[in-house]
Amino acid sequence: MMAWLPGCFLCRVLLVWVGLSAPGLAVEVKVPSEPLSAPVGKTAELTCSYSTSVGDNFALEWSFVQPGKPVSMSQPILYFTNGQLYPTGSKAERASLLQNPPTGGVATLKLTDVRPSDTGTYLCQINNPPDFYTNGLGLINLTVLVPPSRPACSQSGQTFVGGSAALRCSSSMGAPKPVYNWIRLGASPTPSPGSMVQDEVSGQLILTNLSLASSGTYRCVATNQMGSASCELTLSVTDPSKGRVAGTVIGVLLGLLFLSVAVFCLIRFQKERRKRPKETFGGSDLQEDAMAPGVSEQPLEREDSSNGLLERPSSASTVTTKSKLPMVV
Repeated sequence: MMAWLPGCFLCRVLLVWVGLSAPGLAVEVKVPSEPLSAPVGKTAELTCSYSTSVGDNFALEWSFVQPGKPVSMSQPILYFTNGQLYPTGSKAERASLLQNPPTGGVATLKLTDVRPSDTGTYLCQINNPPDFYTNGLGLINLTVLVPPSRPACSQSGQTFVGGSAALRCSSSMGAPKPVYNWIRLGASPTPSPGSMVQDEVSGQLILTNLSLASSGTYRCVATNQMGSASCELTLSVTDPSKGRVAGTVIGVLLGLLFLSVAVFCLIRFQKERRKRPKETFGGSDLQEDAMAPGVSEQPLEREDSSNGLLERPSSASTVTTKSKLPMVV
């Protein structure tokens, strides 16, 4: 019977069962079942405990994986092996062990000055051959709490009487994700609930059937367990009918102005035209009673006693000259 024991399949199964049930031959890692959270800038402690027979081959590894990525893409934070601690990666300066060396069953990780980028899943893994593995890996989800950043407010839509408008509000930072609440400022009446629909998750406020009373200042408040922040915008609702009346009045006034300018220019042109013939002369036009330059007025007729001739005046339309004619007796 002893001859077939080493090759007996049932014996092999029995040996494995005995090894698993024997104390000190199994690795067991325990971590919190609930997600952890820590305020930004504070210190986070990620509790990890284990049970095994610590020996020369004991090794501990902490690693990190970002949200939404598989565990296979985790990045190491620190190692403990051969009695030495080796921090590594981008968190090396801020990561340490609560108990060093971690040979007393405590492998808690301490991470100082936590940042939003520290949010994710942390892996605590114990390796201690030749102990048998049962659950040598523990996963811890950490959320870094961040107050909401100052949200940005915006509006869109048809902001006239009878139209609809959408007011939007969003914070770029905040963990957990903030909720949004819109309020109306001032003593003006708040729009009726039927004309106002608010989405606290997306931060959108829909206003329908706008009236002039809908105009005013609106404030959006973003809130989470770390704090709150707000922004404001002013909504101005216009009445298209008043705009058309104002446009008509302005058009009439401009028309009257242009007409007045045209009449003024026409009257001035007519006055200038009447003055032009009296002030300017063209070519050889002369006034009938004007004297030629350099000619003095002479008497109509006089006798030249020296030679017995008569001088006759020139006509009014020609230049005055002297002519001597013999007088017939």
